[in-house]
Amino acid sequence: MKRRRGFYSISVVAKMFSVHQQTIRMYEKEGLISPKRTEGNTRLFSEEDVDRLEKVIHLTHKVGVNLAGVQIILKLQKKIQRMQNDMNKLFEQMHGNLEEESVRYKKEIKQQGEKLIEMKKAHKNDEKNGPIDVGTSSIKKDEEDFDDDWEIDYE
Repeated sequence: MKRRRGFYSISVVAKMFSVHQQTIRMYEKEGLISPKRTEGNTRLFSEEDVDRLEKVIHLTHKVGVNLAGVQIILKLQKKIQRMQNDMNKLFEQMHGNLEEESVRYKKEIKQQGEKLIEMKKAHKNDEKNGPIDVGTSSIKKDEEDFDDDWEIDYE
């Protein structure tokens, strides 16, 4: 049966699932479903209530789970859904962090590459201009001064 959006009375919901209204009342009493109430205390089932009731009926009638088992299953499903949402948020956050880090590394690599290119160009220019004078004359002078300072006295 195709459902429309809105609220449903207990009689309509009971017909949807071919269960007795008393069965639905028992599920409510056990806390498995929580339909809204009008001022006149009439139960109104939302789409979410109907979906939850469908799960309860499937577990009890088709799978053979008792009501305590249904409560545990529904709690675990809710907990799993929260954990899945938390994991999805964490994955999204980590993906964003990785994207930022990747952009930062690419930028840094580009800058380092540009520096290397500049260094290569500078080295090629130095080779064209000839060998670099490193001041060998001052080194020789220091060596001469060093040799003259050593005298050994023997007694």
